[in-house]
Amino acid sequence: MISTAIRVARVGSAAELAAAALMMLGYPALMLAALVPSVYAFAAAAAVTYLADHYLHRKGSYLVNRLSKVRAGLSIRFLIRQLLLILLLARLSLADNLIYYGAVACFIAFYGLQAPQGALVALIRNRRRMPVATRNVDLKSRIRIPDAPPRALLNRSAEKMLHLDLAAVAGILVSAAIDSSVPGFVGIGVTLVLGLLYVLALTRYLRGRKIPPNAEKVLDAVDDWLRGYRPETVLYFSGSKDSAYQVNMWLETMEQLDTRPLVILRERVILANMAPTTVPVICVPGGVHLMNMDLSTVRVALYAANVGKNIHLLRVPTMKHVFIGHGDSDKLASVNPYSKAYDEVWTAGRAGRDRYAIADVGVRDDDIVEVGRPQLAPIEGRRAVPEGRMPTVLYAPTWEGWDGNPGNTSLVLAGENIVTKLIKAEPPVRVLYKPHPFTGTVSAEAGAAHRRVTALVEKAAAERAADPRFTADAAGRARAKADLTRIEARLAELSGAVGDKRDEAEASRDGVVDLARHTEVARLRAEWNDAYWRSCGDFEHRVIDGADPRLYDCFNVSDAMVSDISSVVSDFIASGKPYAVTDSAELGVEEFKRQNTAVRAAVILSNSAAELGEFLAAVRDPAADPLAGGRRELKRYLLGPDEPTSIEQFNTAVADLALKAETRNLGQESRAAAAGTPGADELSDALSPAQPAPPTGEADGATTR
Repeated sequence: MISTAIRVARVGSAAELAAAALMMLGYPALMLAALVPSVYAFAAAAAVTYLADHYLHRKGSYLVNRLSKVRAGLSIRFLIRQLLLILLLARLSLADNLIYYGAVACFIAFYGLQAPQGALVALIRNRRRMPVATRNVDLKSRIRIPDAPPRALLNRSAEKMLHLDLAAVAGILVSAAIDSSVPGFVGIGVTLVLGLLYVLALTRYLRGRKIPPNAEKVLDAVDDWLRGYRPETVLYFSGSKDSAYQVNMWLETMEQLDTRPLVILRERVILANMAPTTVPVICVPGGVHLMNMDLSTVRVALYAANVGKNIHLLRVPTMKHVFIGHGDSDKLASVNPYSKAYDEVWTAGRAGRDRYAIADVGVRDDDIVEVGRPQLAPIEGRRAVPEGRMPTVLYAPTWEGWDGNPGNTSLVLAGENIVTKLIKAEPPVRVLYKPHPFTGTVSAEAGAAHRRVTALVEKAAAERAADPRFTADAAGRARAKADLTRIEARLAELSGAVGDKRDEAEASRDGVVDLARHTEVARLRAEWNDAYWRSCGDFEHRVIDGADPRLYDCFNVSDAMVSDISSVVSDFIASGKPYAVTDSAELGVEEFKRQNTAVRAAVILSNSAAELGEFLAAVRDPAADPLAGGRRELKRYLLGPDEPTSIEQFNTAVADLALKAETRNLGQESRAAAAGTPGADELSDALSPAQPAPPTGEADGATTR
């Protein structure tokens, strides 16, 4: 019942639920205490509402944020408490007492201070919001960006300002209890003085050198940096917070390019959720700002998603535009008709080319280039399961999708069957459950299925931990957990050193990557991954629903995988390990394989998961694996050859397309000059080829390799 209430109230824990309930009940209790009247009961109820409100705000409770939608927002709650305090004074026959008039005057004046305080906070935040936010771009030498106000002034500022009334409320209650006005006026004075000081402290940051440069100066500085850096290949991305993984998967590839890379983002929330990188990043929320940006040296633009904001860069003719996507699967999204807007479409292997030919959505075969999947380099190949170690099976279903197709995810119809059979398998296997991060965002049914599967895995893990047949190296696990604690502490320290607490302006000013720190973080993350798997033993079932361990790390510790039609399957094929895919729409094995290339070397599961026995036999004994040869052939078809490496293929494709862009631009320049077109000189300047690149790593502090 408690878990149901937590879900309905949209709170994160039983403690949050209790705090919410106390806050809701506190206001009727305040009214009752005021009407009785009882100073002590009022004081107790007021304390409960103050503490509950503060706790919920500190936790960032969703419920508190939604109260404003039903006319019960933060300011209203404080106002009601203050009005009830005035009612209490009246019921105590203090309406003719000076403390009564002082309380009324105090709360009016206090609300008068809240208006400039709120306006100042909003103005400071707006002034410090950059028209263009950056990482790994040297702005410090070009414009002066002052330090942000202390976080104590701006963070949860409305809550802090309102809580200053605590001194007045406490003083007035003491006055009511002891029949003396002195404590009340002392409290009133403290509240008003603190409120005034808060306003004055904020005012300092809207004067003189505390004011950041205006938008025009910031944009000029970015353009000046672009002219010095001369980017050649751009990764462009727009999307929601939850889609940040789609750009993150390409960052390491961008770092390995032979040309000077640049990442252009359109949403601040993506920048906030982007993984660390050495590549320069520019976040340009405004379409006009982007269209006016100096990108004349860019020759290749890469797009990881088909979104409407792509048009703001697609309109530039001096660069070639390429759709690279964020995964390679048989989903309809992989053959979106939008793709014909690009000059080329890059796919991993021959399968992507054939997919477009079959879909017939207007993408020409000549415009498709096979480049492999550079991101798959960390995926390790299949090794025999060591004697004495049970196999590990990863269950990684995809999400429900936007269209309600029952074949999108196995979670709803088959998830519990799959996990139950894996948990009960004999000889036993270990189960890792890693759901898609979007699971449950569209379908409540899928969200409920996810919770049931999670409960199954966690219950089985608890039972296995108590089973004497499964023993662990207690000392080894203790060492691993100690390593995890040490690594996480160091990562937190490094994260703090990077300045996660900075605002957008400071992060842009100081956001040039520290290579030593970046290298250390990468090493520590690898160590963390190793320690994580050592800490949980090789028999313990696990639910992995966070960002770490990453999906490919789960691939590497698993001996097989069960999934759905998604890019996860195509990626896992790179390992050569056995995999099973669920035919949730019940198309039948042959039709399912005909429609979905990636499952041609898979064990096809029905919603009952009855075929898991055959699948597990192949996992335990490579000699009983009839699909091994088929997986090797399918890997080449889907992902391309192993040699040359994918990053070599990718760099070659970038170079070839950049040459095409350069050829086109020179041709336009020549034709304009020959025709004597008015403004030909300006066109020649705009289309002139990039000058020789500065040596790697010397472009204004940006690191390209």
